[in-house]
Amino acid sequence: MSLDQLRPYFGLRDRPFRADVAPCALHRSGAHQEAIARIAYLVDAAALGLITGEVGSGKTTALRAAAATLDASRHTVIYLPNPAIGARGIYAEIIARLGGTPRFHKAALIPQAQDLLLREREERKKRVLLIIDEAHLLSAEQLEELRLLSNSEMDSVMPFAGILVGQPQLRRRLRLGSFAALDQRIALRYKLTGMTRAETDDYLAHHLRLAGREDRLFSDDAVELLHDRSRGIPRALNNLATQALVATFIAHKSIVDTSAAHAAVTEVYGE
Repeated sequence: MSLDQLRPYFGLRDRPFRADVAPCALHRSGAHQEAIARIAYLVDAAALGLITGEVGSGKTTALRAAAATLDASRHTVIYLPNPAIGARGIYAEIIARLGGTPRFHKAALIPQAQDLLLREREERKKRVLLIIDEAHLLSAEQLEELRLLSNSEMDSVMPFAGILVGQPQLRRRLRLGSFAALDQRIALRYKLTGMTRAETDDYLAHHLRLAGREDRLFSDDAVELLHDRSRGIPRALNNLATQALVATFIAHKSIVDTSAAHAAVTEVYGE
């Protein structure tokens, strides 16, 4: 059985619970609204922030939604998804995105990146938002280099707004004494939590509407079980909801009920 068979069976025009939803169509839970508001504050204040959350909690989704609200004529967004590029790679990516050619020696990259960031602000009148995703994977060297990059104009003004995004251990790691200087620069911290039971219900209905289904498809008991097992984490809920649709299809039923939800939990978690 392919997922394409689910669409006509459930009266859907598109695949539900997909990740590649346009920013304007993303579901906005309370936690995501809070995250977006904090990102807007960081951009306006040209400050450094920290956003953490469990795997699949929607950190990148919140970033996409926040970035989509920024006026491209007034903002430059630099998104770095992979810390494995190393300290030099971070500088080189920033410099390249700002129209420069990275210098060969790393010692020359810091002032070059700082100069280009200041030029973007002073000459082009654009605010730069630097987003480093999966930041819990940053090395100690990379974290120190980030501190140096944020140190500009005699420590009075940051030349960019920065957001470190990662799993919960990032928050604990920055509390270590060796990172005190960087930790003290973080103006705002936010932990992205799972959705509430009501938000889970709305999330399922929202994604089904995007796929072309307006009426209710999941029973209340099924939603309750899927919420409990996913803990309101969007990615986990997507996986469970999809498996529940498959179980409903196989059972030749029209509504996702508790038995289908239990089958989904068994399929995903082996329980």
